[in-house]
Amino acid sequence: MATLHRPATSDRPYVPYTPHTPRTTGTPRLPRVALPRTRPAHQTPTDRTLARDLALPLGALGAALLVTALMLTGETAHATVALAVFALLTVAVSLFARPAVVPVVALVSWMFYDGFVLNQRSDLAFQPQDRTGLLVLLLAGVMGAGCAAAARAVRRHSPG
Repeated sequence: MATLHRPATSDRPYVPYTPHTPRTTGTPRLPRVALPRTRPAHQTPTDRTLARDLALPLGALGAALLVTALMLTGETAHATVALAVFALLTVAVSLFARPAVVPVVALVSWMFYDGFVLNQRSDLAFQPQDRTGLLVLLLAGVMGAGCAAAARAVRRHSPG
């Protein structure tokens, strides 16, 4: 078995270090070099959570469960009540969603509302009441995203 040692400089003799051999005081110490402090290459935003990433799929699941509950209770005949419940669902999901995804959240809510509540045969139409439902759900999504942005701005600027 070979043992590798540091090479000796020409001005001092080679003496391998063993635990029983004391270090000589005449050996020059090498200067310690401090590594430069660097920042991470990519800083993740502090408001990024799993809820923001999963808002759209969880919103679609919530809309599907809401349609199922409305069909089981027979409330699909009351389109205005169903629209109000879908608007509340859209606001709740938009609070957690990324701002770029909010129109998609409103569109998915409208597809479930229009396809299963208004037309009841999973057909999408674009009659005046369908457009009204889309407008209400888009406004609900914008309202939820605006409230979430205001809450984040207050949290960011508050001392703490």
